[in-house]
Amino acid sequence: MIAAKFQTFLILLTVLAGTALVARRFNIAPAILLMLSGVGLAFVPGMPPVELPPELVLLMVLPPLIYSASVAMSWREFRNNLRPIVLLAVGAVIFTAAMVAAATHYLIGLPLTVGFLLGAIVAPPDVVAPLAIARRLNLPRRLVVILEGEGLANDATALILYRFALAAIMVGHFSLPLAAGEFALIVAGEIAFGIGVGWLSLRFRKWSRDPQVELTLSLITPYVSYWLPEHVGGSGVIATVACGLYVSWNGPLLISSATRLQGIFFWDLIIYLIEGLLFLLTGFQMRALYEKSKTFPLDDILFATAVVLTIIVIARFAWLYPATYLPRILSKSLRERDPSPPWQWPFVLAFTGVRGAVSLAAALALPFTLPGGEAFPYRDLILFVAFGVIFVTLIGVGLTLPPVVRWLGVAEAGRTEHVAEHEAEIAARRQALDAALKSLDALTAEKEISDEVMRLLRARHEIRVNQLPDSLDPAHHDVSAAGTALTRSLIDAERKFIHDLLRDGQITDETRRRIERDLDLEEASLANREYREGPL
Repeated sequence: MIAAKFQTFLILLTVLAGTALVARRFNIAPAILLMLSGVGLAFVPGMPPVELPPELVLLMVLPPLIYSASVAMSWREFRNNLRPIVLLAVGAVIFTAAMVAAATHYLIGLPLTVGFLLGAIVAPPDVVAPLAIARRLNLPRRLVVILEGEGLANDATALILYRFALAAIMVGHFSLPLAAGEFALIVAGEIAFGIGVGWLSLRFRKWSRDPQVELTLSLITPYVSYWLPEHVGGSGVIATVACGLYVSWNGPLLISSATRLQGIFFWDLIIYLIEGLLFLLTGFQMRALYEKSKTFPLDDILFATAVVLTIIVIARFAWLYPATYLPRILSKSLRERDPSPPWQWPFVLAFTGVRGAVSLAAALALPFTLPGGEAFPYRDLILFVAFGVIFVTLIGVGLTLPPVVRWLGVAEAGRTEHVAEHEAEIAARRQALDAALKSLDALTAEKEISDEVMRLLRARHEIRVNQLPDSLDPAHHDVSAAGTALTRSLIDAERKFIHDLLRDGQITDETRRRIERDLDLEEASLANREYREGPL
């Protein structure tokens, strides 16, 4: 049994790697191909069924995904866009859930509590797939920040609504004032708890000063911030977001450079595997759903899915345009401080309403029976609709968002913004180097430093200054690219010579590893420079 599961795991990893290569070759969002691959694998003869336990997503997979995205996000940008993020992550989720509840009640005949439960499940858009697509399309930075902030926080709103609706179905009554008070208490408590966990995590990591220990602590941190609030009745999402944002803002001066370099590769691999396997396993659920659908009227499934899809699309557009322009109409100070964006921007935000694995996990987590022993009402229908919404939004938005963005002309604003950001980066690097040179002069005046040491330090400083481009024109980029390619060739020649010395017994393996590490760091610096100076 263990061997069979391990073989299945290896198959999934192989498909994950192969799909990533195909996606890069044809410039398609990997999430789309991964989900389709999961659906295809599910029906391969002899392939054992792979179920997606809801606790795996909600307790094991979700915390590191949320934490990693929070750490990668800028606290300043999150704070500056807090109003649109809250309007989407809280307001749009509640509005969508209510719209779904009303539509399914009057068009399908679901009880309002069941309809609201279904609405809470399908209301929160996913953060992974649309962001991956949005970044490739050169969308304006503010749109990406709002999408990322919404994706981080909306799961908390949806999961809290989900628990309220589930409790109302299980016990048979619901109190709106009590639920509103509990919601506010959960939000405030989780923010405080998440900040506390982030503070403790950074202090422990600073005391350890060991990259392996620090990375282990960084992996533990999201689970501590998520599990405890979730265990006492909260969502855990808000605490994890607060923890990640705190670490993002305060970590640079407390985390060592060795840990930061290793942490980039460590977390990139962790998130790559988690996201890829999550989409694959989501597609795998098609087999189990197909078996269940044989005892359920297909017309009912298709009609319910079509109704819910239509409602969530309409609800997102209906919420976003008033939420974007109405506050500016009502507030002169807001209008002056933050002028209204072009109509294309809210259109793009409304269009990227992809649902993800959290919706499916919430549907799978529904109990099979009520406290009295009766079957949970409409459980299978909710599960079918949730998967249908995920499948259609992921495939549909993933394939149509690029042409929609090109049609709207939004990417041009993003490219202009990217040029300005690149120029600001060059200026910041020059200012930082000037500050370092002044610090060197001050140290020279305070301490006795030999001329040889001073020459070495100034030579290093001049090399770093010369590496910075003077402009962003294509001619300079061509010269920089040629220099980078030649430098890479020199590194390859040096690496080959070191390998020959090792083979001839003139140096030890340990010596070779130390030299290779320096060469690897230099090559990584070249790769970072290529990314920074690449075509816009």
